[in-house]
Order: sequence, then structure tokens, then C-alpha cells
Amino acid sequence: MFLRSNFLESVSRNFRITRAANSYRPQTKVAGSREDSKINYSTLVADKDLLHKSIVPTNHFQWSLPRLPVPKLEDTCQRYLKSQQVILSDQEYSKTEAAVKQFLSGDGPVLHKELVAMDKENKQTSYISEPWFEMYLADRRPLVINYNPFIAFTDDSKPENMNQLVRATNMVVSSLRFMKTYRANLLEPDIFHLYPEKSDTLQFRKFVRLLPRAVSFYGAYWYKAFPLDMSQYPRLFNSTRIPRHEKDQLFTDVTAKHLLVLRNGHFYIFDVLDKNGSIVAPNVIMSHINYILEDKRPPPEYPIAALCTGNRDKWASNRIQLANAGVMNEKTLKLIDNAVFALILDDHSPTDPNEITRTFLHGDGVNRWFDKSFQLILTKDGRAAVNFEHAWGDGVAVLRYFNEVWKETTTKPFVHLTTPKAMVDSSAHVQHLDFMLDPILRENIKIAKSDFDRHVKSVGLDHLEYQTFNKSYIKKQKLSPDSVLQLAIQLAYTRQYGKTAATYESCSTAAFRHGRTETVRSATMATKTACDLFLNPKKNPTVADLRAAMLECSNIHSQLTKEAAMGQGFDRHLFALKHLAQNKGSLPDFFKDPSYAKLNHIILSTSTLSSPAVVIGGFGAVTPDGYGVGYAVEDSRIGFNVTNYPPATDVHGFINCLRQSLDDIYTVFEGKLPKKS
Repeated sequence: MFLRSNFLESVSRNFRITRAANSYRPQTKVAGSREDSKINYSTLVADKDLLHKSIVPTNHFQWSLPRLPVPKLEDTCQRYLKSQQVILSDQEYSKTEAAVKQFLSGDGPVLHKELVAMDKENKQTSYISEPWFEMYLADRRPLVINYNPFIAFTDDSKPENMNQLVRATNMVVSSLRFMKTYRANLLEPDIFHLYPEKSDTLQFRKFVRLLPRAVSFYGAYWYKAFPLDMSQYPRLFNSTRIPRHEKDQLFTDVTAKHLLVLRNGHFYIFDVLDKNGSIVAPNVIMSHINYILEDKRPPPEYPIAALCTGNRDKWASNRIQLANAGVMNEKTLKLIDNAVFALILDDHSPTDPNEITRTFLHGDGVNRWFDKSFQLILTKDGRAAVNFEHAWGDGVAVLRYFNEVWKETTTKPFVHLTTPKAMVDSSAHVQHLDFMLDPILRENIKIAKSDFDRHVKSVGLDHLEYQTFNKSYIKKQKLSPDSVLQLAIQLAYTRQYGKTAATYESCSTAAFRHGRTETVRSATMATKTACDLFLNPKKNPTVADLRAAMLECSNIHSQLTKEAAMGQGFDRHLFALKHLAQNKGSLPDFFKDPSYAKLNHIILSTSTLSSPAVVIGGFGAVTPDGYGVGYAVEDSRIGFNVTNYPPATDVHGFINCLRQSLDDIYTVFEGKLPKKS
């Protein structure tokens, strides 16, 4: 489950929501986008097509956003050493100190100077965007589990609206309204309001609207309101990741008007926008979805979708083979690529939390298309989730879409169980997509499905719902809720394995133009000391000692989060320097230091996402001996959704250690000493 009181702290709290991300790259041409199309969306929308009409244009602040800073090399190296100190022995740390000293007196300043120069030449973007983007697209591992996360919607409070057909229709219509509102430049810009009573007002909107775009950010800043980067939004709809050998390609075509639907391993399309670009009537969309739900076709013997679940180079070869196997295959693939998004209709209703996670994280490998920018998945009983491809963007854009769709569909649904049937022949509008297959493809589909089954069976997972205390309770203790959850994670791992591990917590840098993410290295000397006080039987701390240790953890974690949110972490800076050196063909010894590899072998990959719309979320562990820890701390409960690859690690044991660690923390909050274990 994914899923401070100044601006830096608040941004870091509210937008630290994905493991990693890529922002939209302006130099990448988007077929049919506003940048290269003559379509005037403002003439195509009616009120029924819009979520709202923002007084301030969606893109009003984009070009005046501050640029992501390149940290000072000396500061980066000092922050790097602080994180290394937590996981290294004294002997290892001495060697790493020497490697850093050599780097600072040799290759480091040269690379840093080149990076700064390149950044100055590319003022339209950020210094991390291109290398981070390339990292995703060049990785040959399967997208499923390795990269695609999922976020599950909270159920609708009205049971009658949890019907699969009803909820799917409402979510499709709301999704289209979100898309149309954004493309009409009428979606409210993403803004963090430090003092919402002053800035989240009509007066503020009228004021900033009058400002020239080149200075609009600074006008908002005067109100202590901070616009956020929205450059990833163009890739949200009509987009897919196309497999290519060595490096994949992102493709977007906003001129397409059809929705892609997968059910029972079959592909269907139908237009959800009419010839004028308006949204098709909700009851018509409902009729078409119902037609698909009533289709009696058995699952295909050779499920095409299995091909996109594997190694990207293999999929690239298979896609070429598929395009050449039938005269219409290439056109059919294009219909999948440029569809508005993928609606997934499953025929089962998982009830166990772990089975729900498996359904939304990877499914069966037959009824998914992981290359689409996002898949909207609905189970037979109306549970819903978004599984999204990670190369095009991160959770900021996805969560905004997610929240808007959940809010609208749970408060103002468009259709109900009693909605009259549309007077339409769906068989004339819904197209079943067929592929011609040759013997090579049939065999490769079998291999891909077998590889997928083996891959997902290797994944372990477990779930914890904890309700002894909550976010409000932690705040009353004068501590950062996120720091307490991160300490619980450190306590759990130390309790299970007796040591501290390299830890990653994602933090958005959306406060900057084309901001991506930065890493909060939440395993600190403070958490290590606190774990020792809690767990070492030789220690005899008082309650005051433990509370002081937790306060120190909170203070340091808050400072690290502020630094990360403002682009002052060290991970992205070093990543960009390494990328630059690799492109030059000469990697400095600093990056060959075993300690550098150790710090970047992420054992605890963590991410938090809290929203009333989110009930559960998750992602795969990023190393064979690690854990993928999605968590949320809310006013109603604390939740964890953890994945691993057994037998290298024991996820069920980790969950038990998490529960015990939370109990220990609560015991201290209540003024008592926890028992040593």
C-alpha cells in the first residue's frame, strides 16, 4: 500500500509518491499533440465533456517554473558519505572516503563542469530528464512487476455502483472528461497551497491569470502558492511504450478516438469520441461495454498479450514477426498503440488482499497490455485499479487523474443499474481485433506465457492492516508520520536480519520544471541508533531515551526530505555524472567502488501514497534479496503492501516484524518500555 510546516516540508510530504519517474521530454514529437497539430480543442468541448473550467489555464505556470538545480559537487559527496556510513563497516567506509577524496580532486569536478554546461544549454528541461528517461527505455527487463506499479481505488460507498458494467462505464466517461478538460487547457493547474485560505481562492486565480506566463510562478509564490510541473500529462492518454531493440520508444497520437478493451484475452475497440471530438453518450458507452461482457468467446489458444510480458528485446523481435505475419496485423497493433487507454474487464472477483494485489500487479498475463500508458482494471465485483507503465511519467500525474475519477464517479455517476438502454446496435460499433499468427509466433506465445507464469510465481507478497494508532495520533506526538513509518521499516528489517540495509524512498521534485524524483535515503545513523536502542538486549534505554531517539529520526528524516524535494539530494546528481561518464567511454574509479554498488543495491524500496481514493497499491521488489514496501499512514489506519522474491527473503516474517515494530513504537508513545526480542 502506497501508497512539512513550511513549503519544502509540505511539498515533500504531499508529492513523495513514486519510486521513480520520467517527465515528458519536449524534444520528443507527439503525433497529433498540441505542439504539432492544428486541432483547436477549445472549439471541440461542451460543458458535458468537462470536469470543470479553470479560470487559470492548465499550462499557465509551466514556462515560469524554476529549474531543477544541479547540487554542488562537494555537498553531493558529503551527503553520499553520510548515507554510506550507515551500511558500511569502518574499514569499508575508510576506503570509500578515500575514493570520494580522489573523485573530488580528479574526475569529479571535470564531469560536474560538463554537466552544468549541458544543463545551461537545455533550459527547457532538467538535467536529469534525459538520462532518467533513457534508463527506463533501455532496460530490457519485463515491465510487469519490475516497473509497472498499481494503485487500487477505494470502493464506491453505494453498493449498486460497484456493478462492473456500471462502474466501468462511469470511470471511462470520467476519464474522458479529465482528458478533454486537460486538452482544452481548462484543467486546474497543479498547485501546492501553503496557506489555502489565502491562495485557494477566486481572488488568487483572477490575479495570477492576468500575469504573463513568463512571470506567473512568481505571482503565485507571492501568495505562498507553488505551481507544480505538469509536463508529463501529454503522455497520459493515447500513449504506449513500443518495444524496440536496445531501447524502447514512447508513442502518442491524440487524434485517435477509440477505447481499447481487453476481456478474456480478447481485444476490442470502439469509439468513445464522435467525429466532432465530443464524448459519446454514457448510455451508449455502457451498451458497448455490456456487449463485450456478454461476448461468449472462450480465451484464445494463443493469447497475444503474453508477448508484452517478457524481455523487451524478445518482445521487439516478436512484434516485428507479428506485424509481418498478416496483412492487417500492423494496423491492428497501431489501434492498440493509439487507443485512448486500455480498459481491462476481468471475470473473477478476488477477495483476499494478497490475491487482489496479484490481480492488479500482474494478472494472468493474458488479459493485460502492460505497454499502455495506463490500464484501468475492473474485477467482476467492481473493484478497480490503475496499473501504469512507468517510463512516460510518475505518480503525480497518475494520482491527479486517479483522484478526479474517483471523486466524480462516487459523487456524480453518469449511469446506474436503472439507466435505460441506448437505442444502438453495439455489434455495428464494437470491433473485435484479430491477428494472423504463424507457427513461430504460436510457439513464442507459449514460451512467453510460460516465462510469465514462472516470473509471477517467483514473487512473494503479504499485506498488513494496522489500526492501533494512526496519522493523527503520531502528529500528537509531535513527530513526522512518514518518519515514524520509515523507522518502523528499519526496525522490522533490523529485527529480522540484524543489520541495516540500503533504503530508497521516492520523493517528487515536481516543484521544478520537468522535475522527476529524488531519493530520500531514509536509513540514517539516527535510525540505526534508534534500532539499537529498541532491539539490542545490552541496551537499557528509558522511555525518554527512546522518545528522544525517535525525535532525532524525525528531524533528520524531515531535513533529508526537504533537501530531496528541492533537488538537493545526491542520487540523481551522481546518476547524471555516471551517465555522462559512460557516454564518454571512461568510468571513474569512484563509480567502480564496491561501496557505490552496495548503496545502489536497494534492499528496501519504499514508497508512500495517501489519498481517500486509494485503498491499496504496490510494486515489485527491485533486487532479488530485497523488499518492495508500499505503505500509507492515514487517519483511519496504517497499511503495508510488501513484495519479495523468496527464498532469499521471507515476506511473511517481515510483515510480522513490522507489526511488532509498530507495537513497540506505540508502547513508547504510551509511556512504557517495549519488551526486547
